[in-house]
Parts: sequence; C-alpha cells; structure tokens
Amino acid sequence: MTLSCFKAYDIRGEVPATLDAAIARRIGRAFAEEIRPGATVVGRDARLESPELAAALIAGLAEGGSGVVDIGLCATEEVYFQTAHREKDGVGGGIMVTASHNPKGHNGMKLVRSGARPISGDSGLAAIRARTEAAAPPPAVKPGQVVRDADRSAYIDHLLGYVDADALSRLTIVADAGNGCAGPIVAELAQRLPCRIVPVRCEPDGDFPDGIPNPLLPEMREATAQAVRAAGADLGVAWDGDADRCFLYDADGNFIEGYYLVGLLACALLQRHPGAKIVHDPRLEWNTIAEVTRAGGVPVRCKTGHAFIKERMRAEDAVYGGEMSGHHYFRDFAYCDSGMIPWLLVAGLIGRSGRTLAELVGERIAAFPCSGEVNFQTDAAATTQRILARYLPQGPRRDDTDGVSLEFADWRFNLRRSNTEPLLRLNIESRGDAAAVARHLAEISHLIGGEP
Repeated sequence: MTLSCFKAYDIRGEVPATLDAAIARRIGRAFAEEIRPGATVVGRDARLESPELAAALIAGLAEGGSGVVDIGLCATEEVYFQTAHREKDGVGGGIMVTASHNPKGHNGMKLVRSGARPISGDSGLAAIRARTEAAAPPPAVKPGQVVRDADRSAYIDHLLGYVDADALSRLTIVADAGNGCAGPIVAELAQRLPCRIVPVRCEPDGDFPDGIPNPLLPEMREATAQAVRAAGADLGVAWDGDADRCFLYDADGNFIEGYYLVGLLACALLQRHPGAKIVHDPRLEWNTIAEVTRAGGVPVRCKTGHAFIKERMRAEDAVYGGEMSGHHYFRDFAYCDSGMIPWLLVAGLIGRSGRTLAELVGERIAAFPCSGEVNFQTDAAATTQRILARYLPQGPRRDDTDGVSLEFADWRFNLRRSNTEPLLRLNIESRGDAAAVARHLAEISHLIGGEP
C-alpha cells in the first residue's frame, strides 16, 4: 500500500479515493504503535465524512492498545488543549479529523504527541506512514479503552483567562462560523461574556451551503461584512472550517489583513510579558518587527508552518507567534495556535482603549502597506530563478529563511513555494507607499507570467 494522503505537516486527501475508513483505522493502529501515547484525544470537524473516519480511527487506536478520549465535534485547538491539559491523566497524543479549509469531499488528520507537540514529516509522521503502509500486525494483547468526554468547561475557562470580561460590556460582536466548528464554542462563551454576540452561520453543517469557510478567499468575506454593518457591530469575527484561524473585520465591515493583527497581538502580549520574544514568519515582517521592537520585545524570524513556529517558540520560550495567514500561537496555550484567543484579546483592546479596530491598526496599515498573499500556478523553481535574475543585480538584502526574501530600501518581497498546494506565493510590502506595492506587484506578476 502506498498512501498519497500523507503530507508534509498532516494527512489530507479526497474521500474515498485517497482516504477512507479502512485507511483511517490503519492510521490509528500505526499511531498507537509508533507514539505509544497511553491514551489519545480524538476530535472531528463538521465534514460529512468525519464521523465515519473518526470511528474507524478510534477503532484502530484501541486495537493498537491506546486508550481513547473521544471529544466529538470540536475545533482543532480543542484537541491541542485537551491533549496538553490531560497529560497528567496519561494522555500522550491527540488526533483531529479535519481537512480545515480544503474543498468538500476532502478530509484528513492533524496529529500531536504529549503536550500537544506537533507530529510532522520529520518528527514521527513518516514513521506512522510506513507503519500504515505495511502489513497490519495482529491486534494488541490488551485493547485500549474508549471513553466519550465532550466536556469543554476547562477549555472555556482557559479562554476566558485572556480577557477582562468587563471591558467587553458595551461591545457588539458578529461571530460568523461559516457552518464550521466555531459555533458551539461561541455559544458557550456568549453565556459568560457581557457583550452582545450576533451569531451568523453558527450551526455546524458539513454541506457548507455557502461554501467552505475560508475567509482568506475574498469571495468568502462579503457575508460577514454585511452582517457587521447590519448589526452595527464593533467587531466582526469569522473562522475557517476547523476554527484554528480567525479573521477580523472592523466596524465598517472592512477585512483586516492578518499581518497587522500579528503586530497588534504581539504588543498586547508584551504588555503582560515585558521583554518577551515574539516569533513571526518572513512573508511580511516590517510592521511586526517595528511594533515588537517599539514595545520592548525581541522579534524572532522563523520559517512558515505550524511545526516550525511551535518548535521555535519552545526553543526561544516565546510568549507569542504569529503568521500573516491567520495562525496565532500562544505560549500559555501549549505553544499552539488558537482561533479564539486572538479575537478575545482584540475585543479587550477595543473595550479598554475606547478605540475602534480601524483606529488600532490604521496607522500601521498606512506605515507598511502590503499586497496580501498572491498565488500563482507556475513552475516555482524556474520562476524563482527568473525573478532573482531580474532583481539581484540591484543589490538587495537577501534572506532564505523561507523561500526567498529580497529587501530594498523602501520595499521588499517574499516568494515561496507552498508546502500544501502546487502554488507559488508572493507577498510585497513597502514603507508607506501603497502605489509602490501596486507597481511592484504588477511588475513581478508580469515576470511570473502564470495564472494568479
């Protein structure tokens, strides 16, 4: 058996063509034998295939001798939290059945070991794949015990520890779950927060009647923006399918690029932890570096990707890590990414300061305008070499932390091959010159010559 559903960071594939219940069961068995977790937390998203895949995965884990704590429908971050929270009770691993924002008909798994440490290609995933592809061994002498425990009260308590609830009392917040996993969490938070929360598409529905929730796509943003304006809200929040990323809208319904939230959240955490280190990705970084330095923190550049960010944060004991794509990582959340903590922190900032979200980020957007991420279908290697040949003779500062970044006096760009899709990704920023961003984007797009 050769399995194409194993990727660099996780497991993803089309169901049933490359991932089905039989494969899920073998993955569970392989995880139990390779990781030897003692007990494994298992959760699943709202996709139509997820219950069957999760049941098969659980059966495989039990066959391999692992106990299972089945937490049912949840956000990916709940698996992370419960794995770390229950480590004292013998939990040594966690698996979330999800394909995040991939198209309908796809599914997958995100795997962690004890303490919610990520399992990726070079940290156990390749070995799990090898065991999954090999002939199945006989069942364990003592199968693992499966218990159902969907109590998320400890998780909700933890989230509320990031915000002074009283500061939210006058706010109206639109919460758009996109029929993904965020809705039930928002409902529980709403019971304990004094603000007015307006739920939008908060009922999990694997048919995704309005499309797969992925607010990074411009066409998926307008419904949230309209809801914000209709409610007269102070803040709009939308999540992706498995709710490990959140995206924010100001009171006028304007989508706020995740890049500027990294600097905002970094400053909020540095108020609580003066002098701490902040990890960031290199795709867009000038604003983050300026904000972190101004707030007395230490910016640390790291390769894009959750496994790299989490590993670097642990090594540096960083209090926070942020990626422009909407992933935000917190030391006190087992160094994992959360789609709930960021909006709670930002809502607290709005409530305490009396400033709107637009006012909190407006100066930073003007100081460092950016293109946002632009994707191209092209030969990544050949195209990168062609662009380097064009710009290197101008003598820019080069950094190869992730893809290639070229930095000039008043603008910079990053070009990198996607780790999850067959795409070349481009990001451009400048020092206070939005017209220059547009000009350089047009020039590089012409050089790429691919389909954006």
